[in-house]
Amino acid sequence: MTEEEFFRIYTFLKNRYGIDMSRKKEIMTGRLENYIRTGGFKNYNEYMNEVERDASGKLEKELVNILTTNHTFFMREFEHFDYLRQVVLPYLRQKEAKKHDLCIWSGASSTGEEPYMLAMLLMDFFGLEHTRWDTKVLATDISTEVLRQAVAGVYSREQIAPLPESWKRRFLRASSDGEHFEVTREVKKEVIFRQFNLMEPFPFKRKMHVVFLRNVMIYFDYKTRKELIQKVYDVMEPGGYLFIGRTETLERDAVPFQLIQPSIFRKQEGKM
Repeated sequence: MTEEEFFRIYTFLKNRYGIDMSRKKEIMTGRLENYIRTGGFKNYNEYMNEVERDASGKLEKELVNILTTNHTFFMREFEHFDYLRQVVLPYLRQKEAKKHDLCIWSGASSTGEEPYMLAMLLMDFFGLEHTRWDTKVLATDISTEVLRQAVAGVYSREQIAPLPESWKRRFLRASSDGEHFEVTREVKKEVIFRQFNLMEPFPFKRKMHVVFLRNVMIYFDYKTRKELIQKVYDVMEPGGYLFIGRTETLERDAVPFQLIQPSIFRKQEGKM
């Protein structure tokens, strides 16, 4: 990959999706090299010509699928789910006692482990009350490939190993081979999967009570992060909670979120 080709690809990604790969030439080359060769392209420029000419957008989606890392797992950064259960949900149950309506968004849902975890936690927390509440989780990702896997909701025995045994019994069903497990229909009905580019205007009609935006801002530069966090702040309910990856940070001058603890932030009550 020449410097010119590298510049063309990372500029395309930056302009279209806010993804900053300007320092990741080695990763980009490693992921695209075999694809270019097997696809019959002479070089990266020929490939990008096809991407930009493809009116269907299929090649562009494949490019994004290849270059975005979508590694996640059940119980990842479990401290967030524990805080959600112990602090956030009791607060929201009281706050929304009349409406019985919670809006929760998993903004980088990948292969589905995070939003399904949220759905399981909500069903477990509300118990018999759950049928009286609307707690559906909106789960979005830029990658159509991982969303297909998420909608299927099938995971290996190894992947579900970290889940509590009671959750495995209640929320998963074993396949005929005994080595794969599918999320139950009951849980699947609680998650709405959609493809979404975080750089686009947010289409939400209602304000969010909880937003999980974990391990996605590592792809963005400071300006893009700041603009994204402002958009998230604007669509959140006063008193709502934002969870980001534990290795991520929010610059103090970015948005007036209240820092609760590292990677957990809150929009102060009374703020619109």
